[in-house]
Amino acid sequence: MATGQAARRLVADVGGTNTRLAAFNPDTGGLESVAYYTNRDFNAFEDVIALWLQGQAAHPAEACLAIAAPPTGDRVDMINMDWSFSLSGLAERFGFTRLGFLNDFEANAYALPHLAEEELAPLKTGERGAQVFAVVGPGTGLGGSALIRGAAGDIARACEPGHVGLSPADALELELFSLLLARHRDLYAELLLSGPGLARLYRAMATLRGTTAQDLEPSEVSRRALAGQCATCEAALDTFCALLGSFCADFVLCNGAYGGLYLAGGIAPAIRPVLERGAFNRRFEEKGLMTALLEKVPRYIITGTTTGLTGAAHAPLR
Repeated sequence: MATGQAARRLVADVGGTNTRLAAFNPDTGGLESVAYYTNRDFNAFEDVIALWLQGQAAHPAEACLAIAAPPTGDRVDMINMDWSFSLSGLAERFGFTRLGFLNDFEANAYALPHLAEEELAPLKTGERGAQVFAVVGPGTGLGGSALIRGAAGDIARACEPGHVGLSPADALELELFSLLLARHRDLYAELLLSGPGLARLYRAMATLRGTTAQDLEPSEVSRRALAGQCATCEAALDTFCALLGSFCADFVLCNGAYGGLYLAGGIAPAIRPVLERGAFNRRFEEKGLMTALLEKVPRYIITGTTTGLTGAAHAPLR
């Protein structure tokens, strides 16, 4: 690949609410012209790209898009908003010689080897000898991916871990699950390990405690819990972190991702004190015969805000 401005890559991190765009410069290895946009201000994703390109002195030769949508060929239909577009159509309209598309958590996985130390908050240090890494992120939903490093290059794959089963591990969780099973046909991971899931846990916990739940947003549940203002919120957040620890251990074991676990998204940094002192690490390691193995797995919270862009910058274009 040629270097210089002509080889710059447009990179995008497209979520259900916001879009980030930047240019990756292979000469410096850095992101340039980073811009943030609110999706509701635009009728189509193409309009965001067109606006960003207006401010560029040089047109990037290629593009890689990290999008919160399942990979389904040329057509991209976003799940949490009404944007739909053709990848080949984008390439033709904007003159990209190569254009790649990957799931947002694939992008997070490709970013892992390139994150700076200041973008990571350690939950548990350990050995990094293995060459498979996992990234998990509770947010609006629950996503994840694994990265395999090898001589031929890095490989990440899209998957949907948020829809796997979830099980209780103590008496309180058994009560909660019994209550929730009366309201939901299936207790899958994302139902509880997400922003809406935290609010769902809070309401269920209030029922078990015989109190009346307020109509709280997930951010307010975590804020009150961290401030010590609501015992029910604290119990809900503690349970959230415990279940997340068990789920992350399962994901690591299923992928053989013993090189490290990384927590992405906005929730993990916001509840960092509870993740550090609470049941997350204990439940991550409590896996019977696998405990000794999991104790060695490093765990980090990703605190940087451009992880998706970094991943799109380093992902291979197929």
